[in-house]
Amino acid sequence: MDALPLIALVAVSAAVAGAARRTPVPAPLVLVAVGLVAGYLPGVPTYHLDAHVVLPLLLPPLLHTAALDSSYLDLRANIRPVALLSVGYTLFATVAVGWLAYRIIPDLPLTAALVLGAVVAPPDAVTAAAIARRVGLPARVTTILQGESLVNDATAITAFRVALAAAVGEGMSWGAGIGEFLLAAIGGVGVGLLLMVPLHWLRTHLKEALLQNTLSLLIPFVAYAAAERVHASGVLAVVVVALYLGHRSWQVDFATRLQEAAVWKMVAFILESAVFALIGLQLPFVLKELGPFGVQEAIGYAVVVLLAVVVIRFVWVYPATYLPRWLSRGVREREPGTDWTAPLIVGWAGMRGVVSLAVAFSIPLVTQDGEPFPARSLVLFLTFTTVIGTLVIQGLTLPVLVRVLKPPRPDPQTVTLIEAQAQSEASEAAEARLRELLDDPHNTLPPPLADRLRAVLERRRNAVWERLGAADPVTGESADDTYRRLSREMIEAERAVFVRLRDERRIDDEMMRTLLRRLDLEEAAAYRETDGS
Repeated sequence: MDALPLIALVAVSAAVAGAARRTPVPAPLVLVAVGLVAGYLPGVPTYHLDAHVVLPLLLPPLLHTAALDSSYLDLRANIRPVALLSVGYTLFATVAVGWLAYRIIPDLPLTAALVLGAVVAPPDAVTAAAIARRVGLPARVTTILQGESLVNDATAITAFRVALAAAVGEGMSWGAGIGEFLLAAIGGVGVGLLLMVPLHWLRTHLKEALLQNTLSLLIPFVAYAAAERVHASGVLAVVVVALYLGHRSWQVDFATRLQEAAVWKMVAFILESAVFALIGLQLPFVLKELGPFGVQEAIGYAVVVLLAVVVIRFVWVYPATYLPRWLSRGVREREPGTDWTAPLIVGWAGMRGVVSLAVAFSIPLVTQDGEPFPARSLVLFLTFTTVIGTLVIQGLTLPVLVRVLKPPRPDPQTVTLIEAQAQSEASEAAEARLRELLDDPHNTLPPPLADRLRAVLERRRNAVWERLGAADPVTGESADDTYRRLSREMIEAERAVFVRLRDERRIDDEMMRTLLRRLDLEEAAAYRETDGS
C-alpha cells in the first residue's frame, strides 16, 4: 500500500493549520476551504472517508483528548443542560429534520429520512472544542458545549443504527429500537466504568513515563473496541474512561504528565488538521454520486435542510434553558442564573463535522431486498452541504457574535486572587512540611541548600500575588514577568556554552544532551504555559 498520500495529507494539513494560526480565521475553516479546492487539483490523491476507519481509529483519540481536557466536576454540575443537549436535542433533531425531509423530498421513505436526521443531528466534538478555544467562550458555556459534543455522537450513532435497520428492511420495531438505544448507552457507560479503575491502576504502577504514555495512547482504542465488541457505545466508554483518568491525573508522576500533555497535544493537532481537510476533500465524491437528482434540485433541498438544522437547534435550546428553571424551584436553587446571551451562543455553536460525513458514507448501497437504498446519493449531498454550511456560516460568525454580545466573564483580577490564595495555602503546607523534614537529623542539609528550598518556595508563593501588583512603568512587566525573562536569558547563556563546548569537542553529544535536558527541566519549572501556547 502506498503511504505517500497519507503522509502528504498529514504534512499539508498540518502546514495549513500552522499557517492559519497566524490569521484571524479559525484553522478548521481554512482547512475545509483548502480541501474543497484541493479536491479538484490535478495530481491530488483520492481521499475517501470510510466509517470503518474514522469511527474506530480517528474518533476515539479525538474524544479522549477532549475528555481529558474537560472537567468532571464542571460536567457533573451542569449535567442537566448537557443531557438535554447531548441526548434530548440530538433525538429531537433526528426526528424533526427527518420529518421535514420526508415531507419535502418526493418518494423519500420516512425511515430513510430519519437516517438523514440522525446523520446531521450531532454537532461535532472536534469543531466545538476548536472554535471554543479560539473565541474564548465563557467557562459554563464551554463546559456545556464540550459535554454535549462528548456524548451526542453516541446518541446519534445509535439512532442512526436503529433508523438504518428499519430502512434496509431488518424489521426493527420501535420497541426493539428503544431497547438497542438503552443497551448502547448503559453498556457503553458500564464498559467505561469497568475499565477505568484497572487502567488507572496500571498507569500508576508502571514505573517508566515512556511505558505510561504508550498505555495512554492505547487506552481510547481499547475502551472503544471493548464496548463495540459487546454492541455497546464505544463513544461513551471512551468518554467515561477519559473523564476518570483526567480527574485522577494528579496521581500520576510529573514526568508522565509532562510527556502526556505534549503527546496528546501533538496527536490532537495532527488528527484535527487531517479531519477538517478530509471534509473538504469529499466534495468530488458527493457530486459524483448525486445520481438522478439535478444539482439545482439538490441545492434547493440542501438550503431547506441547512436552515432547518439551524432553526431546530434554537427551537430546542431556548425552552430547554428556561422551562426547567420556571417549572422547578430546585433547578433555580442549584444552578446559576443565565442571561439571554448564553442560549443564543449555544444555539449558534452547532457546527457539524466529520462524524456526520463518515456515518453518511457508511449507508449501504442496497437494502435487504437487493433494492438501491432510497436517495442515498441525496442523503450524502445533504449531509455534506449541512456540514460545510454550518462550518462556514456559523464558524465564521460565532467569533463576531461573541464579540458583539460580550457575554459576562469572570473578572481577571478575581481569578488571579483566587489562584493566589490557593497558592498561599499550598505554600504554607509545604513550608510546614519543610520545617518538619529539616528538624529530622536524617535530613541534614548544608545551609545554602536549605535556603534554596525556602527561596524556591517563597518565589512560588509571591509569583501569583505579584501579578496583582502594578507593572513596571518602563517595560510594562510585572516582577514575575521580569524574573522569568531574566531566568530565560541566563538559561540561554548556559545553553550556548554547552553547545560551544560540544562543537569544540570538549564534551560529547551525550553529555551535552544530558546537560541541556537539565536546563530544559529548569526552564519548564520557571515558566507556566500561557493560554493559547
